[in-house]
Order: sequence, then C-alpha cells, then structure tokens
Amino acid sequence: MNIILLEEHELGRSLSRRDERTVHLVKVLHKKAGDTFEAGILGGMKGTGKIEKINFDGSVFITVNANEPPPPRLPLRVAAGFVRPIQIRRLLRDLSNIGVSAIDLVGAEMGEKSYRDTKLMEDGGAHAALVEGAVQARDTRIPALTVYDSLDKWLRIAPWKSSDDRHTPLLAAMDNVRSEGSIFNTGTSRSAVLAVGPERGWSDRERELFEQAGFLRLSMGNRALRAETACAAAAVLVMGKIEGFA
Repeated sequence: MNIILLEEHELGRSLSRRDERTVHLVKVLHKKAGDTFEAGILGGMKGTGKIEKINFDGSVFITVNANEPPPPRLPLRVAAGFVRPIQIRRLLRDLSNIGVSAIDLVGAEMGEKSYRDTKLMEDGGAHAALVEGAVQARDTRIPALTVYDSLDKWLRIAPWKSSDDRHTPLLAAMDNVRSEGSIFNTGTSRSAVLAVGPERGWSDRERELFEQAGFLRLSMGNRALRAETACAAAAVLVMGKIEGFA
C-alpha cells in the first residue's frame, strides 16, 4: 500500500487487527504508536496519518490530517466488454491505477453472456479493486463505475456527453480485426472515450453502431491481447493523445 485510505465513516474509530490496513501498518511497515504515514480520505483530500494508539486487542486508532489535493484523474472514459470476474477485478484495478475518470462495463454480442451475472458490483469486489488501484497510485479518488447490458444502450445514452461540451472528445473503439487505422497515428484531443471489446472482439453489427456514433475503429497492432492487458495498453496509448497529459 502506497497510501492508507479511510472512508468518512471510519474516522474516529479503530481499525481491527485483521484489517488489511492495520496489518500493513504494523506487520509490514512496523509502525508504532506515534508514527506517521501517508494517508487520505477516500474521495477527498490526502495528507498524513498518525497512529495514536495500538489497543490491547491489536486494533489501531489513527488520525488523518488531510489538506493536499489528490493527483488529477485523466479526462478518459473506458468502456470494456464483460469478461471473466477475475479479469474484471484486474481490469478495474489497473484502470483505476492508471487514473481514468470513468469505467463502463458493457454487454457485447461476442462476449460470454454468463459473465454479466457477476456479483462483483453487489459484494464489494469491484469497489475493492478500484480502491486497490487508487492506493497504489497514491490517489484518494476512484473512477465512476457504471454497468450497461448492451453496447446499444451505452451508445444511446452516450454518458460522455454533457450540455456544456465545448469540444469533441476522441472516440476510439479498439478493433484489431477490421480497423480503420492505428491508434499510433491518431491526433490529439482534450478528452477521450475508449471502447475495448471482450476476448472475441466486436460483432459486425457493433462495428456499424460505432461508425454511426462517430467512433474510429483503431488497431494497436497484430497481436491478440488478453482483455485486461488490452484495456491497460489502450488506455496508456490514448493518454498520449490527450492534450496536457502526454
């Protein structure tokens, strides 16, 4: 852990001895009462934490002095087709770590339908993965996460649009099968929306939907990548196309 994050409701309470943050502070970092460490409030500011007391039962009482802004998140939204739950965890963790602003999980025609039944959103697994990625990046904020049951619905709602938009974001759908160009030769923009399909990619009908919505179908090369690898690699490449973040 590169930063210890507490939620608002945890302030003023002790963390149990089994809490992974307690274990990290006491067993890994060998912190004692009076010691300080990098800390922050989830969704808020960051600063310094202090172990005020290690209780008899092994729980720790810490305070946080948070007065520094977290690092800025990228003006990048990533839509990813549903994959296996373990891959979704890695995908969410890595995209949160990279610093994207929003993640949309989208049902795709070529994806396995049963993967959409994952309980990660309900059992806290998705949230935990997002927090893990933020902690590694010394960030206090996590991407907004939304689920759409189909690409049609995602494109129809177009969550990247707002009434005060003053520029058009780069709209890119990764497609190594029937691409129209390469991500390496794409121009820059102030923000971007990236769509990465499931393991088997996009259907021809979905390619038509992307074209109608103004998306460029772009290739990252001729290698077939795992879904979570493709998401992370594409996000990093698109980062280089966002003005001010290259």
